[in-house]
Amino acid sequence: MNKMFDFVRKENRRITMREWLEEYRAERLDEGAMELCRKKWDSIAKPLHSLGMLEDYLVQIAGISGSANISLEKKGLIVMCADNGVVEEGVTQTGQEVTAIVTDNFLTGQATAAVLCKKAGADIFPVDIGVASDTCALNRKVAYGTKNIAREWAMTRKQALQALKTGCDMVGELAAKGYRILATGEMGIGNTTTSSALACAYLHQEPEKMTGRGAGLSSAGLEKKIQVIKKALELHLPKCRDAVDVLAAVGGLDIAGLAGVFLGGAKYRVPIVIDGFISAVAALTAVQICKECRDFMLASHISKEPATRLVLETLSLEAALHCNMCLGEGTGAVTLFPLLDMACEVYQKMSTFDDISVEAYQPLT
Repeated sequence: MNKMFDFVRKENRRITMREWLEEYRAERLDEGAMELCRKKWDSIAKPLHSLGMLEDYLVQIAGISGSANISLEKKGLIVMCADNGVVEEGVTQTGQEVTAIVTDNFLTGQATAAVLCKKAGADIFPVDIGVASDTCALNRKVAYGTKNIAREWAMTRKQALQALKTGCDMVGELAAKGYRILATGEMGIGNTTTSSALACAYLHQEPEKMTGRGAGLSSAGLEKKIQVIKKALELHLPKCRDAVDVLAAVGGLDIAGLAGVFLGGAKYRVPIVIDGFISAVAALTAVQICKECRDFMLASHISKEPATRLVLETLSLEAALHCNMCLGEGTGAVTLFPLLDMACEVYQKMSTFDDISVEAYQPLT
């Protein structure tokens, strides 16, 4: 089976696509703003780096925004919603109709992510990028669901590129409205199957290692899911030329849209928070297209899905939360928001050593 990954090793070109990718070229982090942020942290009257990763997140956010004057008051969650034709193979516990139901529940406040957003002071933006029926969410539909990857490509390359652009443009729209940080979420029955297939292709791993139980499969159901992924990879990967082809062949419109969100974070200089496994695979997809966009991502938590840790390690990202979550929708990403808010409160309002006439801590050598 390893032979099917040869094309990735030989042709993983980070995709030039000059006529398209030029628009999404990422800038570098602002080192000057990051250094100012570090100096301000060191001046605050507490032991050096005693807030650990919370300080690191704010330093990175300073580099993304280009300013050490950090404010995260306007926060949002983008939830990409789409159906997956692979559900026909019996790889899920629930039916495809659940996608549309939950998509609408984001707007009524009945979905878990919506409840968490309200508590965290974040706005929620469900996007219908490919639900199999019409919904009340923001209509950016590329198609009414994807095809069954066990039989044919999930989508055309043109549809994959359209979905990527949709996600990127969504970040641009929200950045123009003053949003300072965005979380990523998804809704799409069957999308742990497509995510596992993409993770296998990009990381050259076998499905047994990269596939989990999703929303709750039995052992027999898990084995069936693994075999479906193997079949899809064997059928499609030899025909793929690059990472966008892989996305079109075995991915989903929700993942493609989220990958576009990560590309948009780099283009519009907005920090984008990774949720769980599916969101992390979308982040990995974006990095396959434009490696620089990795610097604009923040990891939130380690999902229960078995491949999550490996994906984050590949991205050289560490998640702050270890809550054993696996719900999706952006719930883990939104859970990071209150911690970032508390870090900002200390950063903006706590006294400095000079304020309280105390000698500052000195770095140990």
